[in-house]
Amino acid sequence: MFDALPLLPADPILGLSAAYHGDTNPNKVDLGVGVYKTEDGLTPVLQAVSKAEALLLKEQTTKTYTAPAGIAGANLAAQRLAFGSEHSAINGQRIATVQTPGGCGALRLAAELIKKTRTNARIWVSTPTWANHMPLLGSAGIELIEYPYYDFERHNIDFDAMMAALDATLPGDLVLLHACCHNPSGADLSQEQWLAVTELAKHKGFTPFIDMAYQGFGQGIEEDAFGVRVMAEQLPELVLATSFSKNFGLYRERAGSLSIVGEDAAQARAIQSQVLSIARGLYSMPPAHGASIVDKIYHDQALQTLWITELKSMRERISQLRSDLVAALSQQQSSRDFSFIEREHGMFSFLGLNVSQVQQIKQGFSVYMTDNSRINIAGINKSNVDYLAKAICRVI
Repeated sequence: MFDALPLLPADPILGLSAAYHGDTNPNKVDLGVGVYKTEDGLTPVLQAVSKAEALLLKEQTTKTYTAPAGIAGANLAAQRLAFGSEHSAINGQRIATVQTPGGCGALRLAAELIKKTRTNARIWVSTPTWANHMPLLGSAGIELIEYPYYDFERHNIDFDAMMAALDATLPGDLVLLHACCHNPSGADLSQEQWLAVTELAKHKGFTPFIDMAYQGFGQGIEEDAFGVRVMAEQLPELVLATSFSKNFGLYRERAGSLSIVGEDAAQARAIQSQVLSIARGLYSMPPAHGASIVDKIYHDQALQTLWITELKSMRERISQLRSDLVAALSQQQSSRDFSFIEREHGMFSFLGLNVSQVQQIKQGFSVYMTDNSRINIAGINKSNVDYLAKAICRVI
């Protein structure tokens, strides 16, 4: 049955990781895999998470299935973090939220619902976007259309081109937007631009489909949710995929949620029933551990305060690393302006190297990044930033 299956090439990111681990150069630098790292290169378990797990271990009396929608407290936390505690969509009971296996599960579950609801649906995705958006959404059988977003030469958002492209959307189309910390560019919409896209959505009739994987890693928990909140306030429908992998450090626990805003409470209840039916056929019941941690942290004031402090520390460290890299590059050369790195948010940025230069820096300096020169800022630390800057300057 399977004898005709060809061997597929390794995933580019995972292949980079394997090559890095096999490299014996003591100065090697891993800027590939998109996970947060400490100064020591570790992806930590947050103190708030450890404390919550200890409490859960004492309280837990069963390993039976969760409810189909998941941990109710985690879903409530997801809503309040994304929309704000007093948002009109929450007060009007317009939001259907279900727990999913990570942000990936939320994206795919949404895609299946969209395909079931509208067989000819189209989803517009930014160029570039997170690579996994394509298989997660496209494998559901939905047509994907790309719209221009990032100007690689100017290192900023080509907003005019973006808006001109989205002017061709049709009622019933969806537009995939990154809530904050755009992956892979780090270039985020301003508040004024979010408002402009919201007005365009009103005019054209498309539905925003927002992926929020990094809330709190950009400018702050509240600030990073601006687009979600204004669109949910002013538009009749919105799709939101949320991940707790980054801001709670729950990568392997696969904790996420899908929230869909409907026109009214009755529509939200109908949406909830449809989403749960689809989830039943995909994975049946969601995992409990990661969501239980989110529930515990959000609803324990001391733990929530600790988590917010730790999240702020991670955000500020990433911001400082951006400044450190720009300063180190400026000391090494003056022919190229890298200040755009400081204006971006989150863990990612494009250095502006070509494929040949990326290969040179990998082979000559053991610096690992994707072929389009996307780097994970969190892979930088005080001990390697000067080495990295010198390596970049050598290849440019």
